[in-house]
Amino acid sequence: MVPSSRLLLWALLVAAVAGGSSGTNYGQARYDRVFSFGDSLTDTGNSAILPATAGGPFTNPPYGETYFKRPNGRASDGRLVIDFIVESLRLPQPEPYLAGRTADDFRHGVNFAVGGATALDMAFLQSKGITSFVPVFLSNQTTWFNGVLQLLASPRNKQRRLMASSLFYFGEIGFNDYSFALLNVLSNDTVSLAESLVPHVVGAIRSALLDAIAAGARTMVVAGMIPMGCEPELLALLPGVAADYYDRASGCITPFNQVAQLHNRELNRMLCQLRRAHPRTSIHYGDLYHPVTAIVSSPTKYGFGDMPLAACCGGGGGPYNFNFTFFCGTPLSSACADPSGSVSWDGIHYTEAANRFVAHAMLRGL
Repeated sequence: MVPSSRLLLWALLVAAVAGGSSGTNYGQARYDRVFSFGDSLTDTGNSAILPATAGGPFTNPPYGETYFKRPNGRASDGRLVIDFIVESLRLPQPEPYLAGRTADDFRHGVNFAVGGATALDMAFLQSKGITSFVPVFLSNQTTWFNGVLQLLASPRNKQRRLMASSLFYFGEIGFNDYSFALLNVLSNDTVSLAESLVPHVVGAIRSALLDAIAAGARTMVVAGMIPMGCEPELLALLPGVAADYYDRASGCITPFNQVAQLHNRELNRMLCQLRRAHPRTSIHYGDLYHPVTAIVSSPTKYGFGDMPLAACCGGGGGPYNFNFTFFCGTPLSSACADPSGSVSWDGIHYTEAANRFVAHAMLRGL
């Protein structure tokens, strides 16, 4: 039997996504806004404003070309998973946190995600010999959220009403922590180093969820880790020779995907504990891993081209078409003619077509 809270979330999100222009407006009747957190897979504009990342390649064409027709702060040719979720609810897009100032700016939701953000703080990562490059981590985002909450609803009873009518989306977070570990040239066993971060990353996510629950959050969707071993960036930069290094079905790097699977198991275990401790809050796991591996393993079955591990935008050729010298948005890069046939946009982030597929599959999985 499907719990009533899950059935309601399914009805509101999936029916709206699948129905597209259906005249029944389920979403607005249930939620008034979305608060979202994460990294570049969820960021809709904060990186374009943050001094450490402003002016990066993603602010140049051809980013945004498919849907927005111009760069718009998203690391894709078009919309992200969060965009499709918000559209399914027929809500305005949340304001990027760094673009807003007043309560009115944030009234319809806020996106706190920042491209390059890590789950863990820079000092902790440095203690493990890992260097991060963007001075924003998950606890920063929850601090920003608490500030916005005070701006929107300072009386406690008003705050509770606002939280009850809000959907919280915690996008994938931790990829940067793990990838920085995997790319660490000073480590003799980068996979073990990445695996050692898993309990800490999941712990950081748990703290963020508890912070939202304490503020009165009633409905949360928490996305899992993507299959890191299918990222063209890591495939190009970290080739292997061992017989079991690559998965035969997908061509992805097996040990890297095993790190992602470990993360997802530990994340789900933690979410189960939170559900038991906070039965009044609906906490849902959003599966990103299996939709991506499905289209990478059988791309033509789902309408994609026959090179699912190659970046659409970039350069360098070969099976992955990834080289930082030709990174998408830089002068030497070029883009494929039809991004809708590609899974990876720039070797790190997904195309709008892949994001749409993943969003629909994730919502069905709820």
